[in-house]
Amino acid sequence: MTSRPSTSRRRLAALAVALATALATTAALLTHAAGSASAAVPPTPSGWSLVWSDDFDGPAGSPPSSANWIVDTGHSYPGGPANWGTGEIQNYTADPANLALDGAGNLRITPQRSASGEWTSARIETRRGDFKPADGRVLRIEGRVRMPDVTGQAALGYWPAFWALGSPYRGNYWNWPGIGEFDVMENVNGLDTVWGVLHCGVNPGGPCNETNGLGASRACPGSPCQSAFHTYRFEWDRGVTPNQLRWYVDGQQFHSVSQAQFDAATWNGMTGHAGYFLLLNVAMGGAFPNGVAGFGTPTAATVPGRPMTVDYVAVWQSGGPGPTPTVTPTGPGGVDARSTIQAEHHQAQSGTIVETTTDTGGGQNVGAIGNGDWLRFDGVDFGSRPAGQFRARVASGAAGGVSGLVQVRLDSPTAPPVGDFAVAGTGGWQSWRTVPANISPVTGRHTVYLTFASGQPADFVNVNWFTFAD
Repeated sequence: MTSRPSTSRRRLAALAVALATALATTAALLTHAAGSASAAVPPTPSGWSLVWSDDFDGPAGSPPSSANWIVDTGHSYPGGPANWGTGEIQNYTADPANLALDGAGNLRITPQRSASGEWTSARIETRRGDFKPADGRVLRIEGRVRMPDVTGQAALGYWPAFWALGSPYRGNYWNWPGIGEFDVMENVNGLDTVWGVLHCGVNPGGPCNETNGLGASRACPGSPCQSAFHTYRFEWDRGVTPNQLRWYVDGQQFHSVSQAQFDAATWNGMTGHAGYFLLLNVAMGGAFPNGVAGFGTPTAATVPGRPMTVDYVAVWQSGGPGPTPTVTPTGPGGVDARSTIQAEHHQAQSGTIVETTTDTGGGQNVGAIGNGDWLRFDGVDFGSRPAGQFRARVASGAAGGVSGLVQVRLDSPTAPPVGDFAVAGTGGWQSWRTVPANISPVTGRHTVYLTFASGQPADFVNVNWFTFAD
């Protein structure tokens, strides 16, 4: 028989976590006020809501959170363009010499050169690939970064970047630049210059002038990019007509692009999909640094071991916490599959509890979920247009080594799953993540079962809401 924490015990644990988080946040804000190299994610501005963030807290030498980040390795994606499509020469690794937290609240990505002359570095990307503003909202992607502290001949070939790629690139590495790329921050060769660039359309040429893209640049305000932390921000504004894309450094706008500059097909190609994932990397050599230098880089004068240091990455959306997720009726007993379906609105369940959530928007979540548990939702209407994606808002305070699957089944809790995703500890039972998964195309009206499978007897997940998309 599986032992489950009671609702009161779970709530007490959540309060303890919340108190610890508040104390840590207060300490971090005091550090930020003192101008330390490490600062907490800034408080959410009035009228905005925090979508996602990483403060890079953890022991020195440890990797970034595997719940938040995927570590890319090698010279390309499997089956993708060689040298990551840009001509860069380094081998990306997960070695702590290339990729590690510094123990002071920062991530360091450090290019290294071996005795044989091979360059290595690191590149990470968010697990989430759905960063996109709701209609009428603004999405803000921001990071506080210090570029590698190297200039002149010693910096030739260094190419640090903070950027975003359209999610359809995952699994199909030949649809660039049509799916869109937002370069929040790029820098090459140790110059005191930040570039903001949009890539889109077709290559070569097209409305984004590929392979160059539509870009602008400026010097970092106040102090050189290499000698201090600066805040780099990109905004995607769907609250104005035509929509706008904007780039900032330390709050000063230096680049913008308007929807009016593009034909409908190009704009839809980069904005009509599920959203974007974020990337951080330091490349060595490649088209951009070579083009700026006028010759191949790096050179014998280039020095290794100068890290890009990242204090935090955060994503906000305007409009406060947004509309309260609702279940949209489609008829007697029915709900729209593409609405946000609250987990606690199930028609039947096995083995779970309902508890108060601290997630954005408040309300309740379903908790104490373990192997063999299930939730049933009647009359979920997918319509005649196939839905091929499932997303769920989940949290897990499970211990290390405890994980499981969130599965979607139609019309029977024992039917073969049409899709699933794995979830492990997210940092707490109220530490929420929105996780996407592909599913077999579904049309029509069905009874939807969320079933839960794990190789361990312990509870492994909470669910707040879920939805389906094309």
